[in-house]
Amino acid sequence: MSLAARPRLLCLLCQSRAFSTSYRLLAEQGASAQKATTTKNQTANTATTTTTTTKTTPVTPKIAPDSPLADAPRGYGKRVEEFTPKPLSRPIGMHSPPQPGENTGIDRRTLKQRRDDFVNYEKHLQRRQELKSKMSRPYFRDWGNLKFHKGKTFIAPPRPFKGDLSLFFPNLYGQTLLKSDRNPRDTTPTLQGKISVVSVFSSVWAENQAKTFVSQESNPELECVLEQNKDVAQRIWINIEENTMKFWLIKLFIGGIRSRIGEPNWGRYFVVRKGVSDEIRESIGLLNSSVGYVYLVDSHCKIRWAGSGPSEDHEREGLVRGVQRLLDEAKDLKRS
Repeated sequence: MSLAARPRLLCLLCQSRAFSTSYRLLAEQGASAQKATTTKNQTANTATTTTTTTKTTPVTPKIAPDSPLADAPRGYGKRVEEFTPKPLSRPIGMHSPPQPGENTGIDRRTLKQRRDDFVNYEKHLQRRQELKSKMSRPYFRDWGNLKFHKGKTFIAPPRPFKGDLSLFFPNLYGQTLLKSDRNPRDTTPTLQGKISVVSVFSSVWAENQAKTFVSQESNPELECVLEQNKDVAQRIWINIEENTMKFWLIKLFIGGIRSRIGEPNWGRYFVVRKGVSDEIRESIGLLNSSVGYVYLVDSHCKIRWAGSGPSEDHEREGLVRGVQRLLDEAKDLKRS
């Protein structure tokens, strides 16, 4: 009879060895757990002591001044019942210098990048929020906001902003009126190196508002200054039209636009279809697509002055003084 077949007849010595080995293993495990618990308690006590003995100094929060655009009516968000435009108390614009190729609205991602973005759940949620924001915007909100001072978003500053404190005008991408080159181009190369009076609008109503700042009939002094300094000063037109049907209407009547602004200005009239994000609109104060805006941009693409809606007498005078000041700065820079 084999011992393997009769496990009850196993040697008592083997059984005692098995029991003693198990007990030793359990004892070692208990000692290790007790040692880890002791170390953890010592670490917690040390951290508590350090926290108690260390003196914490309260941090004073930095209070930023209220933006003049904080309460301005927008085409999205909460509806505003009362609004009075305020003068621009500080510079507006983008914090980073514009670069050609930015804000083109063209998807330049590779197939691999598109695939990675397609399976990225966080980007799906971000895109969902963007679509939800666009779908929830009232279509006639911008027209309704024209009841507040004819859509005037802010009052132009009495004097230009200092160059070292000013922010940047963004790069935009659109077609010009040139017959020889119909390809879209960036606005930054046109702005660099010259003092520019930039008119931004999205409709005939907005364009007429911008004309109250810069047209020869409304501001002949500005026209005279620009005419006398053609080599360093210029006018820029930016027509933002994201609606495809309205864009083709502009293409249909492009001949009339060419004859109205003159052939020397064909390369400085941009029709922008894409790339104007909400971040850009918030940064430069372009809050109402039915309102015309005018910006004074220096040779470094910095916004030194801005106006919105129908102009007032002091705003037109301030624009002329701003152009004169930038011309004087350019002359001083050449002398030095």
